[in-house]
Amino acid sequence: MDSTLFTKPTTFYSLSNMAAQKFSYRAPLLQNYSYFRNTNATSLLHLRGSSSSRVLSLLNVTRYSTCSGQEYGSSSKRRSRGPVMAAKKSEGEKQGDGKYKHTVDLPKTAFGLRANSVVREPEIQKLWDENQGSFVLHDGPPYANGDLHMGHALNKILKDIINRYKLLQNFQVSYVPGWDCHGLPIELKGKCHQSYFVKPLENFPGCIWELNLFSNYQHGLFMRSVLVLQSLDQDARKELTPLKLRAKAAKFAKSTVKNQLAAFKRYGIWADWENPYLTLDPEYEAAQCSYHLFLLVYTNYARLKCLGKWRCKGISIEEGNQYTGVLRLELLLQRLNWRILTIYDLQYPEGHVSKSMYAVFKLVSGTTSCKLLEDFLPNLGLAIWTTTPWTIPANAAVAVNSKLQYAVVEVHSNSVETVGSSANKEKQIGRILKENENLHLIVGLDLVPTLEAKWGVKLTVKETVTGAELENCRYVHPVESRECPVIIGGDYITTESGTGLVHTAPGHGQEDYATGLKYGLPVVSPVDDEGKFTEEAGQFNGLDVLGNGNIAVIECLDENLSMIMVEPYNHKYPYDWRTKKPTIFRATEQWFASVEGFRKTAMDSISQVTWIPSQAENRISAMTSSRSDWCISRQRTWGVPIPVFYHVESKEPLMNEETIDHIKSIISQKGSDAWWYMKVEELLPEKYHDQASSYVKGTDTMDVWFDSGSSWAAVLGKRSGLSYPADLYLEGTDQHRGWFQSSLLTSIAANGKAPYRGVITHGFVLDERGFKMSKSVGNVVDPRTVIEGGKGQKESFGADVLRLWVSSVDYSGDVMIGNTVLRQMSDIYRKLRGTLRFLLGNLHDWKADYAVPYSELPMIDQYALFQLENVVKNIKESYDNYQFFKIFQIIQRFVVVDLSSFYLDVAKDRLYVGGTTSSTRRSCQTVLAAQLLSVSRVLSPILPHLAEDVWQNLPFPFTTAEGHVANFVFEAGWPVSNERHLAFPEDDVIFWGKILELRNEVNKVLEVARTQKLIGSSLEAKAYLYASDDDLVSRLVSLCSSDNEADTLHRIFLTSQVEILRTLDDVKEDDIACTGEYLIDDTSKVWIGVSRADGSKCERCWNFSPQVGSYDDHPSLCSRCHSVVSHPIPALAAAN
Repeated sequence: MDSTLFTKPTTFYSLSNMAAQKFSYRAPLLQNYSYFRNTNATSLLHLRGSSSSRVLSLLNVTRYSTCSGQEYGSSSKRRSRGPVMAAKKSEGEKQGDGKYKHTVDLPKTAFGLRANSVVREPEIQKLWDENQGSFVLHDGPPYANGDLHMGHALNKILKDIINRYKLLQNFQVSYVPGWDCHGLPIELKGKCHQSYFVKPLENFPGCIWELNLFSNYQHGLFMRSVLVLQSLDQDARKELTPLKLRAKAAKFAKSTVKNQLAAFKRYGIWADWENPYLTLDPEYEAAQCSYHLFLLVYTNYARLKCLGKWRCKGISIEEGNQYTGVLRLELLLQRLNWRILTIYDLQYPEGHVSKSMYAVFKLVSGTTSCKLLEDFLPNLGLAIWTTTPWTIPANAAVAVNSKLQYAVVEVHSNSVETVGSSANKEKQIGRILKENENLHLIVGLDLVPTLEAKWGVKLTVKETVTGAELENCRYVHPVESRECPVIIGGDYITTESGTGLVHTAPGHGQEDYATGLKYGLPVVSPVDDEGKFTEEAGQFNGLDVLGNGNIAVIECLDENLSMIMVEPYNHKYPYDWRTKKPTIFRATEQWFASVEGFRKTAMDSISQVTWIPSQAENRISAMTSSRSDWCISRQRTWGVPIPVFYHVESKEPLMNEETIDHIKSIISQKGSDAWWYMKVEELLPEKYHDQASSYVKGTDTMDVWFDSGSSWAAVLGKRSGLSYPADLYLEGTDQHRGWFQSSLLTSIAANGKAPYRGVITHGFVLDERGFKMSKSVGNVVDPRTVIEGGKGQKESFGADVLRLWVSSVDYSGDVMIGNTVLRQMSDIYRKLRGTLRFLLGNLHDWKADYAVPYSELPMIDQYALFQLENVVKNIKESYDNYQFFKIFQIIQRFVVVDLSSFYLDVAKDRLYVGGTTSSTRRSCQTVLAAQLLSVSRVLSPILPHLAEDVWQNLPFPFTTAEGHVANFVFEAGWPVSNERHLAFPEDDVIFWGKILELRNEVNKVLEVARTQKLIGSSLEAKAYLYASDDDLVSRLVSLCSSDNEADTLHRIFLTSQVEILRTLDDVKEDDIACTGEYLIDDTSKVWIGVSRADGSKCERCWNFSPQVGSYDDHPSLCSRCHSVVSHPIPALAAAN
């Protein structure tokens, strides 16, 4: 036997350009934990993969059969149904008087058939903890705001599989877990007041902000984790200072990190758990405040400026400056609170009802290109439609579509009152239709019939004009009596609804803002942080924009004869997905970064990164190429402050390398809380102390994507053993617009290169029906419950079953999980474990010195080693390509199906009764040891608990090439490729493929014989074969007469005898009652017959033989068993 079967590779592999870069892992300490070697096992084989030309496919065979006119199935009830069941049966059945029981070598192992994962896995994890060195792939920080879900499990287990594989490949693995600890959800949890007794919701004035943690609400329910700011009086609100809120948020985040960390460890994840990175750590915050990062926000390389309400790219508020800007979304919660959202925080549910209003803006002048309008002045108005009447005070223009046709219509409103009241009681008709007798309006020509029906009036078309001709006409603002222009809008102006003219308020709409940029419109946004009109709104000051403020605007327009009609309008509307509350658009002061200066560099870097799956490159390329300016500021308390000071009078920002470095040094020592409790003078460098009274601190915090996107600087660039750029980032597909992109942009801006060499993305986890998981629906699969049971789930599957599921799915798309899937995984896991237990049990007396040289192995054993080498080779290829589902398929097909049903099934005879020290048993053990050692290692990245359990129950030591005993599976390294095993002759590979197919066909005929009560066990049968292919016949004959008993056909078929017939002429139906035949390669016919075996049954091995009864000293034994029992059993073997 080659020593390579039991040694570790001597080559120390250098890093590849992908994944798990220079992993700095030190394997568990080389202590002899022999006391722990009592419980588990793993081993595998499989068909050769597609990368080889010699495959163990079962050939292209067409089968048909005739067995006395009776059809037979494809399955065969053999002497045993697998190695474990065979062992049980052998132990349980009586064999005569049992006097030869001590001569049978049944499996022996303390490795349990049941995993007992709830107890055993934590024990193995404790073993790892006590003997694990430092352990790095750059971790995308999960959000520290609640319990883990199945998406977290998928993500972390995928990373762990990669890390453990790289460790086996002799990489130095460094995996530092991280957590994102800032942001609004945590800030809300920090504000959360526990155990408030609140009034019933319908009797409670105002709004309750419900968080994710609380239970169902009922009348007078004692609620937990509910934020009810309105229930606090003014004094209580004042007590919740920014510092107190930050302390509560930090406490909550750290507590969540602790809980999530424990859960990740329970998944079997290896990481540097003692030294994770948290975005709230002072050293991390200080790195984030580095001046080099702020090159992104304050230099010409990536222009970032702070200015008044709208940052409009291309429009200068100050001479010579270039500004960038985006529109912000805000959630207003009826006097309670407000917060800024992004477009990714929005949902658009059906069923929102708005007060839609048709209004008239009085036209005061036309243009030279449209003089015909002057004939209708001063009784001509622009008819607009809006679902947000509260935005009318911010109106700056009316937009039209230059390509549309518009009509000047005369309004005949004699019957309006009757029509309005009878058609819809909820409609409110304006005074203008009742009191103005000479009213003319401009509306979309195609909308005239619709508006007639809607308003209940007769509209007569007097003239038509194009939208282009209306440009630059002037009208009077309906509230403030100032003149505003008619402008050309975009394709969003249609005749599908409304009037064809759009009220434009750049301070409150994305499209309005974009249109306003072209015309330099003033940006008016008279709404404060509580969702109330400001003094800028004049008579509406202090009113809620979504409440009585909206009503007041409608009433004002009606009094000014500018309101045509108001009616309810049911439509989709942007809601905050967390609170399920409606949102509004509002212009606010923000900090922005333009990516124009480095977009090309970013695109070039993307093309140099390896993306898995490959289509991910297209996705991030599209997102980056169209990326708008990045707003990095947030109006929140819990976060890293933007280190800027503003001049009290001029409002000019002060932020330079000197001020940033000074603040950075403060934060590194005291944390970012210092920004809130230290004075301006203390925060400024000494040279600015005499100017401190002229400056105030900024109150904005950084976007959390800027937080996590800086991890390459705070972690990879700072920690020993890590390197920048990382070899691999691995996160969900949604991170193309999140962490992947923010990390890319900050790294490109600061250093001109991507922070990663490779990126892997995975899909989302759905329930087993393919639906999104939701607590309200009740289809959430909790990873902790999967592992440990509980919450209505009786069964505890364990971490390895969950990990096996991760390996089974194609993570490049969305994946599904549920009880049915988990039970399937559990069944496969049990079969794997049973097979490995069989391997361990039959090696209880094995030593490496017993290994049989390869050249002396029977052909069936050489073929088994050929299969094993191909399996290891194909699995390695799949690991290298991160295609873990292929590994799962290989393992399932070979170990559960092919290995158990063929090689191990055939091996039982020589393992149990072939003789303890016989060459046939030792040669089989040589193969089993190779299988056990190889498969336990190749499985260990996916099923580490099972693999380690096997390793701790090895009945023999494994010595590496370096000469030390591998006490743990991850000390053993990846199996060394054995080229001699792979060199198994091509002709023999094809031949053994035919043997396997022939065995399946023989089993079918045996099953028919069993059904006809001709035989019971297959050992009661004798098989007959006739083939038309002379070469096949020659090889079959050679197997029947093989000197090595393991290669004989009757041992392979598990019958007592096999006879090769030269002709079928002398075959009598009375002698051979059951027959069948099939074709090989559609040409060569093989005939199969089955009869009762010759001779009597051997009491020891149960084979039938004419020699039984020939020996006076042991008359009930066959010749083989007589030879075994007649020789003294070696003392060592007997002891074992």
